[in-house]
Amino acid sequence: MELVKVIVKRTTGGRDIPLPRYMTAGAAGMDLYAAVEQTEVLQPGEIKLIPTGLSIALPLGFEAQIRPRSGLALKHGISMVNTPGTIDADYRGEIGLIMINLGREPFQINRGDRVAQMVVSRVARAEFSEVGDLDDTTRDSGGFGSTGK
Repeated sequence: MELVKVIVKRTTGGRDIPLPRYMTAGAAGMDLYAAVEQTEVLQPGEIKLIPTGLSIALPLGFEAQIRPRSGLALKHGISMVNTPGTIDADYRGEIGLIMINLGREPFQINRGDRVAQMVVSRVARAEFSEVGDLDDTTRDSGGFGSTGK
């Protein structure tokens, strides 16, 4: 497994918030914690920006993907609006979580709650070359369920 060095800076509002960490030896994602000043209640259908109290510096060629926690999604309908969110290698602002309550009940977010996960991944840069036609494939332009159930 490749080790990637990520530099972390805590914001003023994140001094007591734990750093992201893997909860098991085989985990792909690190848990992120809410750095809310006071308890936030996310009403059904509501979207809120939840601070993490952290800024990071990733090495060039990497991104951090921000994803929902599966337990919160299953049990409470809590997700991220732009999942996965991308933290680019050159972004230095605070990581904010655009959270949504897709459940039926209000959801309480307390300071220090584990509310999202972050996966650090390699990225590739694409170079586009325009052509008149693309090569044919068996699937061709079939999409949206064209391969069956």
